Amino acid sequence: MPTYEYVCEACNHRFDEFQSMKEEPLKDCPKCNQASLRRLFGCGAAVLFKGSGFYETDYRSESYKSAAKAEQDASKPATSTSTSTSSGTGSPSTPTTSGTPAGKSDTKSS
Repeated sequence: MPTYEYVCEACNHRFDEFQSMKEEPLKDCPKCNQASLRRLFGCGAAVLFKGSGFYETDYRSESYKSAAKAEQDASKPATSTSTSTSSGTGSPSTPTTSGTPAGKSDTKSS
């Protein structure tokens, strides 16, 4: 539903009204109660998307989606060529046993 902008010609009160396209334009001013409202033309008579969840990529064409998927699939093998170690705790030259580095004992001195 679009938001329309109105102006009262009697008191110059301007306001926006959210109403259906099928509804008749408002006639009575909410401020001075005179039947002198005029609906303005311009950018105010449009649908306003407010809130989260409205993204420009939500309504992409099927050709765009397939081209983007092909591009993404083509770039996957190039990024997975690096090698990594599976130890996860330190450099590969430092062996570890039971969570302590090599050469250090697990006992505490008293």
